[in-house]
Amino acid sequence: MLFVPPEALASGFVNSPVGSHTSRTIMLRELRTLLATCANDATLEDYRKAVVDDNALQKRTVTTRRASLRQLRELYALDLQVLLFRTLRDLWDADEEAQPLLALLCAVARDPLLRATADAVLDTLPGEPVTAEMLAAAVNAAFPGRYKPTVLHVTGRNVVSSWQQSGHLAGRATKVRIRARCRPTTVAYALLLGHLCGASGNALFQTLWARLLDAPEHILRSQAAIASQEGWIDYRHAGGMTEVCFRYLLRDIPPERILV
Repeated sequence: MLFVPPEALASGFVNSPVGSHTSRTIMLRELRTLLATCANDATLEDYRKAVVDDNALQKRTVTTRRASLRQLRELYALDLQVLLFRTLRDLWDADEEAQPLLALLCAVARDPLLRATADAVLDTLPGEPVTAEMLAAAVNAAFPGRYKPTVLHVTGRNVVSSWQQSGHLAGRATKVRIRARCRPTTVAYALLLGHLCGASGNALFQTLWARLLDAPEHILRSQAAIASQEGWIDYRHAGGMTEVCFRYLLRDIPPERILV
């Protein structure tokens, strides 16, 4: 899925091929620092003040502070009015181990360049190498002729770093495929993303967002049950039928969009 359905764009998904990865990674360290610095109900202005005025990310110049804020906004919105960020923020503090994969899920939803490399990473067997050249080629295949070779080279390196930050790759000079750590909060978020893209029932466990969790379906379902016990989602599975509700994550959203 390179492009998400148009109806998903209102929730914060992005289809425009002007991705943040031409200049930065998913910026996991910065995101963690910023969300630890600001309250759960922080506004976009609060995030701006933390990054630019208070230099919470410890950048050397005002220019780099502003650039970091812009790039974090591109990847995560940093605005509670944007559903993708509000739900990310709802789940963020519940499980520190889940944060890398939560960040990746949101970044893939908001950066088509990163999204274009998902198959190349996910289809690679554990222990096999994943190179910047492979991922740059995936971006070029998705958007032929749009980016110069120099930009593709930088993008490939940034994307490799992002997949390493999320836990899908490991290594120093040579990056190899490993399994990311799937957690109940990431399952809840991935199922929500699938719902917002139009999936329902059993199909929620077959979407790109579910694939990014890097775990077999029976593990995803067991963790969905835990997420349901925690109140993040409502999950029921019986007789081969699946029902998932998002009453907590989609609170204040019109009821017809909550049940899938």
